[in-house]
Amino acid sequence: MDNELKVPNHIAIILDGNGRWAKKRNMPRGYGHIVGCDNLEKMCDVIKDMGVKYLTVYAFSTENWKRPKEEVDGIMNLLRDYLKDAENFKDENIKVRFLGDRTPLADDIKALMLKNEDGSKDATGLNLNIAINYGGRDEIVHAVKKIIAAGIPETDITEQLISDNLYTAGMPDPDFIIRPSGEYRTSNYLLWQSAYAEYWFSDILWPDFTPKQLDKAIEDFNHRNRRFGGV
Repeated sequence: MDNELKVPNHIAIILDGNGRWAKKRNMPRGYGHIVGCDNLEKMCDVIKDMGVKYLTVYAFSTENWKRPKEEVDGIMNLLRDYLKDAENFKDENIKVRFLGDRTPLADDIKALMLKNEDGSKDATGLNLNIAINYGGRDEIVHAVKKIIAAGIPETDITEQLISDNLYTAGMPDPDFIIRPSGEYRTSNYLLWQSAYAEYWFSDILWPDFTPKQLDKAIEDFNHRNRRFGGV
């Protein structure tokens, strides 16, 4: 990458196209998720080395429960395998955080999430946020319920207060959102946080997304004029 290019502080990626990637190769959809997970690990290292401070990835949405049970079970087992070594993130100097409603997840997965978050809490490199059972609308509803339960009067409700009650509380909004796979929609992802984010879409399926593609996306980001409502 050109050293003069400005690297986004916070990149968000919709990890899309794993199942279609496998289908094109006459393989089970679950195999595509395995390859997509491997690619995420590689891209995390690349993104960290670029100097990006925050990476948020959309791994499993609140709507993904509608998929065939076999596929959902495979994704959950893959998540287990990904999380079982709680030292992975710490060793890579990556601080991990999970976004979303954990309530319907299996107890062992919830325990692994906590173990990974606690084990990596002192990392100073990349902040990796993994959205599991996440939906943007659900997140806003969750935040509103927290505010009501706290008894906060209407006059004290501000945009900042709502932000402080989202799953992403305490972190900056994404500057740049990348969606591979040829889909051109946000799919209920970071609805509140993406108000001024730049989007970049690509026909490449996630397992085929490479550092070269990322360089191309960031080069395009550098040509955007981000006015934030100004002139």
